[in-house]
Amino acid sequence: MTTRLNADFSEKVVILPQDYQWVNSPMPGVKRMMLDRIGDEVARATSIVRYEPNSAFSPHCHTGGEEFFVLEGVFADEHSQYPAGSYVRNPIGTSHQPQIGDEGATIFVKLHQFNAKDTKPKVIDTNKTEWRPGLVEGLNVMPLHDFEGEHVALVKWAPNTRFNPHKHWGGEEILVLEGTFHDEYGSYPKGSWLRSPHMSQHQPFTKGDGALIFVKIGHIPD
Repeated sequence: MTTRLNADFSEKVVILPQDYQWVNSPMPGVKRMMLDRIGDEVARATSIVRYEPNSAFSPHCHTGGEEFFVLEGVFADEHSQYPAGSYVRNPIGTSHQPQIGDEGATIFVKLHQFNAKDTKPKVIDTNKTEWRPGLVEGLNVMPLHDFEGEHVALVKWAPNTRFNPHKHWGGEEILVLEGTFHDEYGSYPKGSWLRSPHMSQHQPFTKGDGALIFVKIGHIPD
């Protein structure tokens, strides 16, 4: 049976931290907060995955690619260790076996969402990467990935910063990493996930605590 969760990409979806419902994965010590999903165990999926200390996941191949950002702890596999702040892309056909150490790990992960022509693996430690000035005062941007209209970045918002009204060609997806993100529709504290459809529009801003967001645009089906 196919699981369909937030599978209508023409709809806006907002999930706040108080909405989280953790479910067990097939592996002991590994839990998921499913954000969107089409499929069963092998699925087009966006999730937050929490690994308990010294947990592991079975070896697997990324038949549709894997993109993840480490939120807490240290994620590890046979290839490397990825501390909090690591951004990793494992293209279609790559494989690994997660083996988590004493710190445990929490990751934001997207599966089966790669363009077949996007074949370059990528590992970025955002703790050691320079910020660039944004389009308005109070914004700094750290580009992470660009491919055929798909763009991924971290965006750091100083307190009391306001951005221009804009439309999202190809949609927009945001995970709030620090502070509180706002727009005319609501307020989104740390841990909030927003998915806005193709050609949606808003005017985001911050208040006194500023914000740090992981943002991805241009990838949501029309």
